[in-house]
Parts: sequence; C-alpha cells; structure tokens
Amino acid sequence: MDYLIKNVFILTMNEAMDVYPNGYIGIEGDTITVLGHGDGDAVLRRSGIENGGKNAEGWKKRAGPEVIDGRGAIAVPGFINAHTHAGMIPFRSLGDDCPDRLRRFLFPLELQAMTPGLVYASTRYACAEMLLAGITCFVDMYYFEDMAALAVQEMGMRAFLGETVIGEPSCDSPEPYGSLALGEMFIQKWKDDELITPMIAPHATNTNSPEKIKEAATLARRHGVPLTMHVSEMDYEMAHFRETYGQSPIAFLESLGILGPDVIAAHCIHVDAQDIRLLSRNKTAVVHCIGANTKSAKGVAPVKAMREAGVPVALGTDGPASGNTLDMFTQFDLFAKFHKTANADRALFPAETIVPLATSGAAKALNRYHLIGSLEPGKKADVTLVETASVNMFPRFDPYSVLVYSAKAANVDTVFVNGRPLVRNKRLTRSSLDKLQSSLAEAMTDFIKEAQKRREQRQ
Repeated sequence: MDYLIKNVFILTMNEAMDVYPNGYIGIEGDTITVLGHGDGDAVLRRSGIENGGKNAEGWKKRAGPEVIDGRGAIAVPGFINAHTHAGMIPFRSLGDDCPDRLRRFLFPLELQAMTPGLVYASTRYACAEMLLAGITCFVDMYYFEDMAALAVQEMGMRAFLGETVIGEPSCDSPEPYGSLALGEMFIQKWKDDELITPMIAPHATNTNSPEKIKEAATLARRHGVPLTMHVSEMDYEMAHFRETYGQSPIAFLESLGILGPDVIAAHCIHVDAQDIRLLSRNKTAVVHCIGANTKSAKGVAPVKAMREAGVPVALGTDGPASGNTLDMFTQFDLFAKFHKTANADRALFPAETIVPLATSGAAKALNRYHLIGSLEPGKKADVTLVETASVNMFPRFDPYSVLVYSAKAANVDTVFVNGRPLVRNKRLTRSSLDKLQSSLAEAMTDFIKEAQKRREQRQ
C-alpha cells in the first residue's frame, strides 16, 4: 500500500450510497485497495507498519504507506466536470454582459489570436483550477486538442478530449470541416493513453451540415470513442430546425441515427417531452451547465423530467468564458436553487441527489462507472478531500448539504488522480500556480491586444 487516508467522513457514492462517518481509504498504485470504518490501524498492522512506526519484519519487505490524517475532512470521489472548453481561459471576464458576445468576441478572437501555444498554456491553467477545486476528470471540446492533451498529461488529470468540428474556417483549420481529419489523427494518437479518452466533437447541430454530423458519428463509432456536441442550446438553433426541418434538433439527430449511449449532449435546454423520450430510449447522456445557461439567460433545462424518464444527466461548468468558474461547488449551489425555483418546490433535488451529478451519475453518463465515480476497492484512486475546519464548514449536520450549499473550491485540501497526489494542503504538487499564471499571461500577449481593440470598438 502506498497511501492510507484516515480520519475522514467517507461518502462512497456507491450503489448503496454507503457512508463511513469515521473511515479510512487505502491506495496502492492507481487503485483503491481497502476502505472502511475505523481509524485504519488494523490495515497498518497488516502492512507491518503500525501508526507509521517501523515494524522490523514488515520493514524489511517494504516501506509502509504514507499516512494522511484527514482531520475530519469529507472524502468524496474526484468530481467530474462533464462539459467545458479548457482552452478558453483567456476569454474569462471579456464582454460578459454583451448580448452578442459569441459573434462580437469569441468567434473572431479565436480566428485572430488563438494559437497552439495559447491552448496549451490555457489548458494547463484550467487543469490547475479544476484540481484545486477537487475535479479529477473533465470532458473538453476545443481546438488544437493535441496541445490540450499534452497539458493534461503534464498536469496528471483524467480527461475526455475532442477536436471541435465546425462548418467554417477555424483557428486550427483554414477549411471548413478540416478538423475532421485532425480529429481522426488525434484519436489514433491518444486512444491508448491511460488517462486521456479521445473523442470527436461536432460543435453544434446548427454549425455542421447533416452529412458532416453523420461523418463525425461514423468516425467516432469506427474508433469506438464518444461523440460530444452542443444540442438544443440556442434560440436561433431551435428556430432553424423548426423552419428548415420541422422538428427539434434532438429529433433530427435521432433521424440521422446519431443518438446513442456513446453520445454526450451538452446543454439540452430547449427540449420537450418527445425529445426527452428520444434521449431516454437511446440512452444518450445530457450534460447540464446551469451556471453558464442562466448567466446567458438561455433558460433552465427540464432536468426533473429528464431524470424521471431515466436520461443519464451530469453537471458541467461549460467553458471559463461562459460560466467563468471551473468548479462543481458553484454548479451544485446554482443547480439546487434554480431548479427548486423553476419547479416551485423547495424539497426538489435534496442535496444527496445533487452530488452524484458530478460523481457516480457523471461516471455512469460517461460509461466509466466501472472505473471512477465512487470510492470502492478495485476502482481507480480518484479521491477528493474537502476540509471541514474553515469557518463556512461548521456545523455539519448533513455532509451532502455541506458540499452543495456551504463548501467552496477553497475548501478542497487534497486531491488524488489515479493514485497520485496532485493537491496537498491546498497546493498543487506538480507545478506552481504562480508560474502557470505567468506562462499564460505571456502566451496571451497578442490575444490581449486584439481583445482590447474589440472592447474599444464596442464603446
């Protein structure tokens, strides 16, 4: 055993939702090997090391595990951010209240100033932000994903990464749909990586032709990788499908044979009962980005109806340009409050049903629950410890409620990914946040100049 985490309040998020108010977690290599109630001393004795001391016979065989005293922290499976754009950190706080922000800032600046080096620096910084918030796995759609993969690999995270496919020139392809070929090369390069799952990522239902969406789906299924795209997010997207096809984007995707358990549909704000039936029947996962959706006044997706119909649902932050923060605590809080208000039901979505949206439920939506999403022996050691010593964390009648309504990213103390400690005592172990920020600021030099020009044009 390499690590023994003790004195923690464990929320396993397993099928039985087992809870250990005073428990321990043993990690060996990349795997959780033991977990249970108690102080863990019996595990140490079996290892030949008691209370961190040296037992002569056991010490000859191997050094004992490093003992981490959780001091009453809440231990949860590493959070999963099921939809984001990590390369878009440079856009954060730029034109936040501008009604035509996408066309005024995002698309033009991506063409003019987004580079491989900027995606690399931005993704490293985004990984740092997510790790410090207890996120161990994320699903990313952007450009220059090969550079994003290098950044993820350096930071040690688990990620699903998809090259954006769009029917117009983009920063990594001067020809519309050129990223389809880039996407296939990306899949072939990264398909055997331990922590990176390559995907293909058509941008949206209305920014790709039906033929290219089908081509992307064929490519994904030929290689056995997921497909992710924005679906039923925009008002003008919905109008386009009504006027052109006489059906919703989801019904249109179903008619093309696109929907399936290998599809991750981001947003799905504007859906009706028929759409929900199609999603459920095809076991298509939906990623709900409550922070970004409400900030942009797009609406609140009918997650209650989706869940009742059996649609797999996970939470996502969306990109840092859209939702600004890359942490799940913000999403937990907003999810609870917006859905209770939208449904006029204070009792709707109790806290213990919200935390799974970024843990066990998210892992199921991504077809990875056999590996991650719960704390159980045999699963990968993706573990987050949320300290309870800070002023906002007392008292603690209900640990789920504490995570949903009280906790913040700043309360994350320790994070393991695949058995490796990447955050200890609220600090990154592999890199310096100051250096990551300096590197990103340097890479943003030309971007900032172009952004400032666009801000001045608006004034």
